[in-house]
Amino acid sequence: MLADQFGREVTGVRVSLTDRCNFDCVYCHNEGLGDTRGPMDPQDDEMSADDVVRFLEVAAEFDVDAVKFTGGEPMLRGDLTEIVRRTPDELEVSMTTNGTFLPDRAEELVDAGLERVNVSQDALDPDDFAKVTQSGAYEQVIEGVEAALDAGLAPVKLNMVVFQGTKPYLPEMVDHVAENDGLRLQLIEYMPELVGNADWAVDTAAMHEWLAGQADRIEQREMHGRSRYFIDGGMVEVVDPVGNEEFCANCHRVRVTHDGYLKGCLNRNDDLRSMGEMTEAEIRETFRETVENRVPYYGEYMVEEDGEWVVNERYLDDPPTADD
Repeated sequence: MLADQFGREVTGVRVSLTDRCNFDCVYCHNEGLGDTRGPMDPQDDEMSADDVVRFLEVAAEFDVDAVKFTGGEPMLRGDLTEIVRRTPDELEVSMTTNGTFLPDRAEELVDAGLERVNVSQDALDPDDFAKVTQSGAYEQVIEGVEAALDAGLAPVKLNMVVFQGTKPYLPEMVDHVAENDGLRLQLIEYMPELVGNADWAVDTAAMHEWLAGQADRIEQREMHGRSRYFIDGGMVEVVDPVGNEEFCANCHRVRVTHDGYLKGCLNRNDDLRSMGEMTEAEIRETFRETVENRVPYYGEYMVEEDGEWVVNERYLDDPPTADD
């Protein structure tokens, strides 16, 4: 298993299969690339199924044990089932989706090897949902969640990005997962450094405090140091990376963009490494280099000065390598 110079072993990879999406969510950062989404038709720059599988076979050689397929909307890939089926057996396969295509495809994806799914759902009212997603597909998402449960993908995690526009919906979302077996809620901190609109951010400390006041039990998850709140039989997990040194110090993933670039950090695009038409041997070396040069974003690449996060000057012109 490979580890970076900060001792963080890479155990998982997050692979974007497309930047296309049938939603236009107001908070979307498109895996850190910004709003680059284009036409709904397949694009020439997307990795082929062979490209994806070749990379995953290399990752498995380094004892990576999990892959999460993302987008854009990964279910816009007509060959998604093939990709899942061809993923090396050593890797647990999960996916993040908006859920609209799950009613017709959940069962076949489970048969192919899909083991877990996250479904983006920011509100329980169709009008509120439409404001956030710029989509009228609320009922399809609800049906998609049910299809995932029927196909055996419980627990299904509902991803809710918490910002000023969705904050009022939080109590009813917490109640929703408490009242429905098989659902969990994952609250994701809004990331203005990737999207802009800094005034949309919420006070995450206050959110934690509110959840703690509702909780019967609280656990700390090793992955990223995440907090889990157990409330009336439901489970709520918080993903709050902004300004969180502990989160970055416990990051064990690398990412692959839809067009085949390896990156060590969601928040950075200055460390992209193209796999292009590489052989497995070349991908192997590129993977090693990406891991060797991973740097915790908060606390190392970004440091606090006078209450503000600024880029660490040692990374501006001559980024250190693992040998420094």
